[in-house]
Amino acid sequence: MEAFLTLISQYGTLVYLLLFAYCALKSGSLPLFGGYAAHTGALDVTLVALATLAGGYLGDELRFAVARKYGTGFLAPRPRLSALMLKAEAMLDVYGPAYIFIYRYPKGMRTIGALPVGLTQMKWPVFTVLNASSALLWTALLVGAGYYFGAAIERAVAEGWGALSIFLLFVFLSLTLFGWWRLQRSEP
Repeated sequence: MEAFLTLISQYGTLVYLLLFAYCALKSGSLPLFGGYAAHTGALDVTLVALATLAGGYLGDELRFAVARKYGTGFLAPRPRLSALMLKAEAMLDVYGPAYIFIYRYPKGMRTIGALPVGLTQMKWPVFTVLNASSALLWTALLVGAGYYFGAAIERAVAEGWGALSIFLLFVFLSLTLFGWWRLQRSEP
């Protein structure tokens, strides 16, 4: 952890830009470490939270917009993928708001999470309010946990943080399969 804090002190404000870019692309443990670095005094907690929130929100807005603009053209020549998307859209019509709040957390889901929502009929204002709310909660949880529980989190990471992440991915996939199964049962 000392190497991490030394790196932060060497690069100063560039760290906030890196945090923003990281959060725009994915969700991982960097906001936790940013919160911890703020706790130690190496970073400003307000700037860590703002960079995390802005990256988390704007990254998903961009993915939603790209899927909305180019998704239909991508799916059109792929009938099997189009058929799967129709079923996914029906599932998102029922579970969409919950999905928007959940996909940030399992490892690997955040990068693509907003894409299927952009392919649905969900209106942008609805998505952006849910996305902003989800990003705000995500930021508060991760940066807040890093800030208030940094030392304990450092020990948890050293002792197997990856296992928890895989468990969360399993829970997410299980809930998705359950929703898919319920949707299949409700069709005539």
